[in-house]
Amino acid sequence: MDATEHATDDATEAALLTAFWEIIARHGWAGVTLRRLAAAAGLTAGQIRALAPGGKEDLLRLHGEHIDRLVAASTVPGQGGTPRDRIFDVIMRRIDAMQPHRAGLLRFLKDLPRRPDLLLALAPGLPASMARLLDAAELSPEGLAGQVRVQGLTLVWLATIRSWAEDSAPDLGKTMAALDRALDRAERVARTLRLAPGDQAAEAALD
Repeated sequence: MDATEHATDDATEAALLTAFWEIIARHGWAGVTLRRLAAAAGLTAGQIRALAPGGKEDLLRLHGEHIDRLVAASTVPGQGGTPRDRIFDVIMRRIDAMQPHRAGLLRFLKDLPRRPDLLLALAPGLPASMARLLDAAELSPEGLAGQVRVQGLTLVWLATIRSWAEDSAPDLGKTMAALDRALDRAERVARTLRLAPGDQAAEAALD
């Protein structure tokens, strides 16, 4: 695939996801239909099925992968800083990438507790997404230590998203403060469990 084809695929995917979240914002999860998606995204039914063969649940997976690719694309290799700094940075960049879809995401999150089927649809994709964020933060998600990192980052992410849902300020100050507190808690747990000594405590929180 050349650069032009890749850019076209990314644009098609972005258009579909924008339509997906706009429809959820207006009509809720139940209102997401193939007809509405095609009309809002300017795509054919065939194009939509090619990107999401599993139906609208598949669009949740696609959304996670798309957002994480945006984070990876904006990551500077060898970025430096402490593990905590890098984790803070990738999480806030992921949230920034979600901001254009905020209205739809907020409605989805509001409805989520009443939809166990959606919780089941989301569950497999979350660890994979956290592993991609660890890669972007230059922390390995591999092996036993990597699995613990993924679990730790998942808890940090969920705590941060809860605050983001209530944070309407443009600077997302409450969200950043919540992320900072979540990382503090993760560090305290790491020190309590003696996962790593001294200056490595921040990394051990997700190690």
